[in-house]
Amino acid sequence: MHINWSALADTAGVSFVVTVAVVAAFALGVLALGRREAAVEAGSGRGTAALASAGVCFAACAAAVGYGLTLIAG
Repeated sequence: MHINWSALADTAGVSFVVTVAVVAAFALGVLALGRREAAVEAGSGRGTAALASAGVCFAACAAAVGYGLTLIAG
């Protein structure tokens, strides 16, 4: 049995980078929702830009999860 260590290291590295990116995007989405809530409570606006950026962050997370599921299923 032969193990291709280079391919294994590449897979582990890509998995680590994608995991960190998805967690960071989710954290930024939660941060944007918190800033929107603070803006609404302070009466300084509706926070639509923060809500839009949160939506983009959560959509990126959903897209990464969906792509991973297609890789597993396919």
